[in-house]
Amino acid sequence: MNLAEITAFINTEIPLALQESYDNCGLLIGNISDTITGALISLDVTEEVINEAVQKNCNLIISHHPLIFSGIKSLTGRTDTERMVIRAIKENIAIYALHTNLDNHFEGVNSFLCGKLGIRNADILKPMPDMLRKLVTYCPPSHAGQVQAAIFKAGAGEIGNYDNCSFSSQGEGTFRAHTGANPFVGEIGKLHTEPELRIETIFPAYLENAVITALRQAHPYEEVAYDIYPLINLNNRIGAGMIGNLEQAIDAEDFLIHVKKVLQVGCIRHTNFKNKKVRKIALCGGSGSFLIKDAMSCKADIYMTGDIKYHDFFIPDNQMILADIGHYESEQFTKELIYTLLKKKFTTFALFISGTSTNPVNYL
Repeated sequence: MNLAEITAFINTEIPLALQESYDNCGLLIGNISDTITGALISLDVTEEVINEAVQKNCNLIISHHPLIFSGIKSLTGRTDTERMVIRAIKENIAIYALHTNLDNHFEGVNSFLCGKLGIRNADILKPMPDMLRKLVTYCPPSHAGQVQAAIFKAGAGEIGNYDNCSFSSQGEGTFRAHTGANPFVGEIGKLHTEPELRIETIFPAYLENAVITALRQAHPYEEVAYDIYPLINLNNRIGAGMIGNLEQAIDAEDFLIHVKKVLQVGCIRHTNFKNKKVRKIALCGGSGSFLIKDAMSCKADIYMTGDIKYHDFFIPDNQMILADIGHYESEQFTKELIYTLLKKKFTTFALFISGTSTNPVNYL
């Protein structure tokens, strides 16, 4: 399997454009022309994970957390990161990271966690801003169908659980072809009026190049007229955290005991839940204390995440239960998620879920 083929598939399914500005996702080490014998999927990259990759004849590690997060100015082996980078290069092991782009994906880390905990009808808790664009173009009615089909195939026209969404209105376009032009209709040097449809649709901002390329290829005109508008509408399929419901309300203590069992977490730190029932559940895998107020605004009964600081526990002020379920514990199923994603495409490729626990936290 060629590394370029694997990375191209991942980048299409989980676009790098979904990552946060501070993050460092994608191919961190490796040559895209390399042949990959096997891939090891892990939550983190550690010395033990690299050893496991070598033992399993895997020359690709796909991790959730990036090995290289901030800039490296030298490779002298002074730090753990430098030593692992040097080791990976020596062993000819490529390293790819799927981090916040997988967190922000509608079917990513948080959706998978909801499924494990029995949370239904989950939606994005905090949609990412500035992720939608509106396309307006003009086309002869005879070719409108093929133009719409092309831009829909490129990813335009999706709204929630609906696709092929657009609006068309009739009008007339005018133009005059200059010498050297090759007009689809009309004559050189003469003003021409043509019945046209105005086609409007939306698309994710990161698909702009693909959508416009598809438009140009499918449109009959030599020069294609189109407009792109930035939208303040939120894309509810992209963003941080998720919120959904249990099948029925249950005692908060019983629900947290269920969470503790499913996640096999050593302990759960939480605010007071005495005599409270929960049904509306908000969560964020990893470090998600920045979403506490968003969960409150959505009237969640409980919000669960990792890395909650002492003073953060005061924020809900008894309006919502707050629970720290552990960073590693809340993201542990990410390995299974990535494996499932890749196995659907590369059915016969050697994929392994790492058996190495990279959790640095121990419970006494």
